Amino acid sequence: MSKSFLAVGECMVEMAPTAEGTYSMGFAGDTLNTAWYARRALPDSWTVSYLTGVGRDQISDQMLEFLKSSNINTDQIRKLDDRTVGLYMIQLKDGERSFAYWRSQSAARCLASDPEHLARAFGNAGLIYFSGITLAILSAKDRSAFMDALKSARVSGSKVAFDPNLRPRLWENLETMRSVVTEAAGHCDFVMPSFEDELEHFGDATPKDSAERYLAAGADMVVVKNGPEDVVCARRGEHQSYTPQPVGSIVDTTAAGDSFNAAFLADYLISQDVASSVEAGAKLAATVIQHRGALVKILEPA
Repeated sequence: MSKSFLAVGECMVEMAPTAEGTYSMGFAGDTLNTAWYARRALPDSWTVSYLTGVGRDQISDQMLEFLKSSNINTDQIRKLDDRTVGLYMIQLKDGERSFAYWRSQSAARCLASDPEHLARAFGNAGLIYFSGITLAILSAKDRSAFMDALKSARVSGSKVAFDPNLRPRLWENLETMRSVVTEAAGHCDFVMPSFEDELEHFGDATPKDSAERYLAAGADMVVVKNGPEDVVCARRGEHQSYTPQPVGSIVDTTAAGDSFNAAFLADYLISQDVASSVEAGAKLAATVIQHRGALVKILEPA
């Protein structure tokens, strides 16, 4: 297995609230958050890369510089003349976040429009990580190309990890979202949903039900996150539950799941130990939610 972690999706300009009541500008996005934390969790012998689309304007250049300064490889990123990057604003209430987005012309929507580029990027990856948002922003044609590239990469030996991250507002309709997410899960070695989303949008009664549904779709392993409640890990015929340590003070839950995914995958790729990987994921997520913003800058690379 190649020691290469490739995250795929949309990196956006982030406007995050500060303690002073103003906003600070940064760069984030669900799969980028995971790549950023994976770079900090994986040993130096691993490379972490990001695949997205950007424009050729100043803010796109700033984003690329940010990724490079974070030791994230940018060789796979497509540059488009007629597009730029998206923007979102975080709003907080009692530690819970909501978002406002400006992303309709995001260059990331074209990340899978060149199948040859996609195949080259996937062909060099030991693990490919993407989310439901990655799929949601693509056209139907590009989603199909994306799925084909995933299948080919797995045949060639790549592992695939997927967080469904269900965001209905990004999809044409709920039926399409459920259908595409289910299809994508069938091409994955790891599916890492959040139970709150699965309960609301698939109607699962318990985390175990979510795990069983994704296993039935063809996933090899399902790791169901559930906030402060037990993490359920499942393979066919095998279910285990792990209780995370409680967190005393929650400041901002942004990137809780993204950071959990990063630390879990980083640990599992090396240890192959589910219990150790859940512990690593829960520990990092607990640290992240005690700080503001998606990327906690005190967590420097090893």
